[in-house]
Amino acid sequence: MDEITKNVRISDIARMAGVSVGTVDRILHNRGKVSKAAQEKVNRVLREVEYRPNLMARSLALKKQFNIAALIPTFLPGEYWEKTTEGIDKAAGELNNYNVVVNKIFFDQYDQSSFEQACKTVLLNEFNGVLISTLFSDAVTELSIHLDEKHIPYVYIDSNIPDNNQLAYFGTNSYDGGYIASKLLTGKIVQNADILIGKIIREKNNSSTQVKNREKGFTEYLQESGFSGNIISCELHIEDPGYNKEILDKIFKINPNIRGAVVFNSVCYVLADYLEKCEKKDIKLVGYDLVKRNIRHLTEGTITWLIAQRPEVQGYNGIKALGNYLTYGETVPQINFMPIDILIKENIGYYQNNNL
Repeated sequence: MDEITKNVRISDIARMAGVSVGTVDRILHNRGKVSKAAQEKVNRVLREVEYRPNLMARSLALKKQFNIAALIPTFLPGEYWEKTTEGIDKAAGELNNYNVVVNKIFFDQYDQSSFEQACKTVLLNEFNGVLISTLFSDAVTELSIHLDEKHIPYVYIDSNIPDNNQLAYFGTNSYDGGYIASKLLTGKIVQNADILIGKIIREKNNSSTQVKNREKGFTEYLQESGFSGNIISCELHIEDPGYNKEILDKIFKINPNIRGAVVFNSVCYVLADYLEKCEKKDIKLVGYDLVKRNIRHLTEGTITWLIAQRPEVQGYNGIKALGNYLTYGETVPQINFMPIDILIKENIGYYQNNNL
């Protein structure tokens, strides 16, 4: 029997929570079905007495391996998802001694069919928990329904999808991230200036859930603030600067009143590269995430603001939440918002991106 403290036992926890000893035992050892109400009562008491079981001894005694799938996009060195993976790997290392194994399953973030294929891989294998990067909301919801049917817990990172049954979400409020970007930008340009929205695509034009939410927050602030300029959107190719220059040259020629610009994902440097090369120093540009190429443009002044969201912490906390839930039933709040960090060239040197 697990001891809570020298004077508090499982029977005491049951009495304090108003449930049976068997219910507490099932919750502590993650076996058998327990009502949500009973789970909440017991977890509340466990937090009050600061219960910490001997996870290693329990896992070894049960001789059970817990397998977690981490659904994340592929990436190149220095790209956004590399930081997320670093957090996942750190958490996996800490949980390894408790018979928890993390399996990364990669997909193309610009191709929904690639994500759907990764979902099939998850459902065809015996995973005990799933970490999901929620780029494609409809496909994520479909996967979540299947996981609910199998009673498999899952955690969202990157952006939240309300009304699903995720164990937890770790990430920023994407709508607020767009709202803040709009407020920053309009505070630095005249009210009737025009704003360019750069939409970065590769082979398939699939905007992520987070990008859509950011754009919604951005445009709604413009409406609330009485912005009277024009919004010009354009599609840019991440690996074709020649194409980008041709498109952007035309846009700036037709719209000479553009004074602000925004890119809603981590490749803001695509637009910044053009602005730097063409010496358009009067454009205020806001982007997201501390990838190396974005940081260079921020320090040199081509990007005016970067909004960061601590992806390494999202990955780490998501895996730890699943591991702790599987091994001893510990739950966390369902919504766990990351800070929305606003970086400028004057403070980027003091910012520690790895917050683990």
